[in-house]
Amino acid sequence: MADGIRRLAGLVLVPLVLAATLTGCSDQPSDSDSQSQSRQPAKVEGASADGGAFSPIVAAHGPAVVNISTTRKIATGGGDIPDQLKGTPLEPFFKRFLGGQPDRERKVHTLGSGFIISSDGYVVTNAHVVAKASRIVVRLTDRRQLTAKLVGKDKVTDLALLKVDAEDLPSLSFADSHELEVGEWVVAVGAPFGFANSVTAGIVSAKGRSLPGDPGSYVPFLQTDVAINPGNSGGPLFDLDGKVVGVNSQIYSKSGGYMGLSFAIPSSVAKDVVAQLKAHGEVRHGWLGVAIQDIGRDLAKSLGMDQPRGGIVTLVEDGSPAADAGLETGDVIVAVDGSPVAKASGIPPLVGGKKPGTTLRLTLLRDGDEIQRKVRLGALSDRE
Repeated sequence: MADGIRRLAGLVLVPLVLAATLTGCSDQPSDSDSQSQSRQPAKVEGASADGGAFSPIVAAHGPAVVNISTTRKIATGGGDIPDQLKGTPLEPFFKRFLGGQPDRERKVHTLGSGFIISSDGYVVTNAHVVAKASRIVVRLTDRRQLTAKLVGKDKVTDLALLKVDAEDLPSLSFADSHELEVGEWVVAVGAPFGFANSVTAGIVSAKGRSLPGDPGSYVPFLQTDVAINPGNSGGPLFDLDGKVVGVNSQIYSKSGGYMGLSFAIPSSVAKDVVAQLKAHGEVRHGWLGVAIQDIGRDLAKSLGMDQPRGGIVTLVEDGSPAADAGLETGDVIVAVDGSPVAKASGIPPLVGGKKPGTTLRLTLLRDGDEIQRKVRLGALSDRE
């Protein structure tokens, strides 16, 4: 499986890129039919609540979904004898079989998904799908295989933009994920385990999620119960208007397979990141320089709060924008630029979504009093 798998309480957070020794698995026949029970009335013309509710979406927009295969060169190490064996009776044995052998490389092939956003060949996928790729191939539904150029990628949001040399391609458009409601139907199209153009459907389970083990994430993930598996990485998540509301990114699982917990990067984030990648080849994220955590009821009561809200500052980094603005450990951030913050996880996306040099107005609770602080954001890349 790909690098970057996180573990917590026996569960595994899995980036959805599929590693394979045979690239031919992308040539497997696919079944684009999808089924769902108890469907609510769909919003697209021609869709109904009684079967076939998603067929118009797949027929109209499925051709803009692509398979992405990459080749990576990985060093396997050479014949160096481990230091702990040097000078021991085993050294001659290892010299015989390992000594003097040069470092080697092997090729690893990975499979993921993506989607076309312009007729002239711009393609969106996950950054982890194309990480360290020496060659990227985009395969269209008409069986064309096009070599892609990496325009840029952003590890912070796990998004990448590719470009293929083609014209008059089918393309998709982004919806405003802010308008998406919990409980709404969504449809995913991708290549799980290399099975091209597979269609699954479900509902939005939650919005604004931070992933377990990553409370400082700059991405307010959409959580769904859509069946997503390795190989779905980078594929689109559609609303019932046939527009992209998210980019499928990770699953949360004991086995590495689908367990009803799927996470997508919301289109509100993807649209801005893709625009910056297209214009500059990179994304510049704002940096505040604090560590924060949620507030429980007992802590809220001790701070004189009527109910838990916002995030409490547990660390202010020396020389950071937060330190320059006078933030202190124990401050509670309850609003950013006048927008109330319900949980600590809501703060990083509001900061990271701003460009370096932007001035934010933070509303803080300190010693029972509400105060305002203006902070000029630094650049996350400079901090790293």
